This record gives sequence, C-alpha cells and structure tokens, in this order.
Amino acid sequence: MDPAIPLIIIAVLLVAIALAAIRIVPQARAYNIERFGRYIRTLDPGLNFIIPGVDRVNTKFDLREQVFSSRPQPVITEDNLVVNIDTVLYYQITQPKAAAYEVANYIQAIDQLTVTTLRNVIGSMDLERTLTSREEINTRLRGVLDETTGKWGIRINRVEIKAIDPPPTIKEAMEKQMRADRDKRAAILHAEGERQSRILKAEGARQQAILEAQGDQQAAILRADGEAKAIERVFQAVHANNADAKLLAYKYLETLPSLAEGEGNTFWVIPGELTEAVKNVSHAFAGEAARSAPSTEKQPEDEPSDGPAQITGPDPAQSSSAQAAADAAEAAEKAVADARDDVRRAGAGMGQTPEPRQSE
Repeated sequence: MDPAIPLIIIAVLLVAIALAAIRIVPQARAYNIERFGRYIRTLDPGLNFIIPGVDRVNTKFDLREQVFSSRPQPVITEDNLVVNIDTVLYYQITQPKAAAYEVANYIQAIDQLTVTTLRNVIGSMDLERTLTSREEINTRLRGVLDETTGKWGIRINRVEIKAIDPPPTIKEAMEKQMRADRDKRAAILHAEGERQSRILKAEGARQQAILEAQGDQQAAILRADGEAKAIERVFQAVHANNADAKLLAYKYLETLPSLAEGEGNTFWVIPGELTEAVKNVSHAFAGEAARSAPSTEKQPEDEPSDGPAQITGPDPAQSSSAQAAADAAEAAEKAVADARDDVRRAGAGMGQTPEPRQSE
C-alpha cells in the first residue's frame, strides 16, 4: 500500500474538522451554542470557533426589528357589542438566550398575550370610545406587553390597531347617524348663510335709505335756498322800484285765477279784499286818464271873435283813457267771474257745491 494514502486521509480529516470548528455569524444575527445539551455561549457576528462533535448550534435569532400581524380577534365592548380588532406588533429580540430558553414559542405567546390584553382594555370601553381612542388602546397594550415580554428577552417597540370592524347593523346605524349629522350641519350652515345674507341686505337697504334721505335733505336745502334768494331778489326789486298799492292790487288780480287751478281744489274762498283790489285798479286807470287829459283854456271876453262860436266836443285822449279804465275794470270782473265758475265746476265734479264768500 502506498504510504501517501494515510497522509491524505489524515489531511482530509483535519480539513473537515477545521471546517466544522469554524462558524461565521452574519451581522444582526445571534447563535446559541450548546455543549452536550447545555447552553455554553451565544456567538456574536463574525468568525467564531467551536469544538466539532461537542458544541452545536441550538437556535439562530434575527436581532432586527420584526413585524407580527395577528388575525382579527372578536372582542366584546362594555355595551355588549362584538367587534373584530386586528393588531400589528413591532418587536425586537434583545436577549437570544432568554428568547430560546424562557419561552417555548415567543410568537404564539405574544399573540395570545395581545388577545387577552386587548379584551381587558376594550371590555372597559363602549363602542364610541373604542372607535375614537386608538391611541389610548395602543399605549395600554404596549405597556402590558412590554412588561411581560421583557423577561423573554423581547422588546415591544410599537402596537398599532390596524382595523376595528363593528357588526353590519351597527355600521348601518353609524352611517345613518353620520348622515344625519352631516345633514344637520348642512342645514345649520344654510341657515347661517341665509341669516348673513338677510343681515347684509338689511344693512344695504339701510345705507341706501340713509343716503337717499341725505340726498333729499340736501336737495330740499338747495331748493329752499334758491327760493329764498329768488324771493329776496323780488322783494329788493319791489322796494327798489317803490311799488305802490295800485301795482300790488293789479298783481293780486293776475294771480287770483291760478288759485282755482289743480285737480284737488274742490272749495275756494274768495277773500274780501277782491272788491277793494278791483276798485283800486279802476281808480288807478281813471286817475291816469284824468292826469293825461289837457286843461281847457278860455278865450278872453274882450277879444272879438273872428267867426262864429264853435261847440267843442269831448277830448279823444280823455275818451281813450276812460275807455281803458273801463276795459281794465271789465277784465278784472271777468277774471273774478271765471274764477267763480271754475270753483263751481270743481265742486260739482266732486259732488259738492261750494259757496264762495265775498266780503263787501
């Protein structure tokens, strides 16, 4: 037999033993080593050596944060309603030895602990509080789980409730309630809008009325100022021209017919000064005629006349003045008669018969 063959066998055995003694642990991993069935140590990441045939790797753990999603669990609330709650756990193994030897199956243990804790927490809340207190439930779950799993070498980082599913009948009732609340808010908003709209319209109408009243006031003031200035000018003109009573009486007679004008004039009282005004106008025209007539000159008695005596007739100028006065008096009387006729016709149209009154 070739003496090199045993050497080759021995070399192969040594290489196999060397390879069996080497353990390379990846990063964020941990291996538990047992020697003859007893825990010896935990291998850290990197190159490690063990005794082949004596030491063996019992468990391997991933030290990174893990996610565990439990199936929906039925839970009874305080008001005796069954809801299905689905939770999500974020945990991390901090002690590989405790995770391997303190609990047989830490995943199942965490799941059952989550269910029991969740039932205790939800059992003290009604449905409405359960739906609106997720943060409180998460905090209480995390506190209980972290305290219990600490001795297992596991740290609970976060607990989140993924879904809370009430029964279908409760869902319908909740939808109706939410729809009613939305309709109520819509009605309130619509009423508020109508209220604001009416307030704004009222304020606009108020401002419009105020501005119109102010405009009317300014217009009335301006009209009054204009009339006052006009009256003042007329008064100054009358006094500057030294108008006498005859002129005023004539203007009075001119204005008299306009008193009966208008649709609402059903009763007209003729003042007592009317006759006096007519007399003043008549006397004024008669006096003017008298002043305009020339005086008659008598011939001296001692002068002999060259011809027969002539009979002198009325002066044409004096006749025309008298005729003018008579015409003025007749026009005044006619104006008075027309005014009385207008008053009678207006009274007959309204079903009344006004009696004009005239002072003698």
